[in-house]
Amino acid sequence: MSRLVLIRHAETGMAGHYCGHSDPDLNDWGRAQLPHLVQQLSGDSFTAVYSSDLRRAQSTARAIAEDQSIPQVSRPALREIHFGEWEGLRWEQIEQLDPQYAQKWMAAYPLLPAPGGETYTAFEARVIAEIGQLVKNEPGPIAVVTHAGVLRIVLQRLCGFSEQDAWQQTRPHCCVMRYEAKGETT
Repeated sequence: MSRLVLIRHAETGMAGHYCGHSDPDLNDWGRAQLPHLVQQLSGDSFTAVYSSDLRRAQSTARAIAEDQSIPQVSRPALREIHFGEWEGLRWEQIEQLDPQYAQKWMAAYPLLPAPGGETYTAFEARVIAEIGQLVKNEPGPIAVVTHAGVLRIVLQRLCGFSEQDAWQQTRPHCCVMRYEAKGETT
């Protein structure tokens, strides 16, 4: 049995923007969230902290790793979905740039990618494969610092959450979820 503690990174200055593979670091509020997150995790003892290779996840993971004196390992497969031409934009900007495609995208979500972006199918396969590797290779307990979209896939596919519940659980920055793999295949 593997135990993973899944954590959304702290806040960046791009909160409210489509920030998939964009690489901002934490803003002042995000840095202020870290001591609270570390305190919240003080009852856990991890063997390692795995994170997306993007700065917002790495900075969050580093705080946990330093507090527990454990290794921090970057994993590119834990990145958020790539939003292509929409990277860095707010929804209102997307609607103004191409209202027809924006409407089409909303109607077909998650089947239609952002222009030049990663498909949801590829994103989901990448995330499930990566979590499967962590479960298989790490008896844990481990911390996994990643992004809201990654966490939503784990909650829906592996924990049986509805799409709505997964969205609600992953909205706050620094949210923490626990996942116990009991030998199931991913």
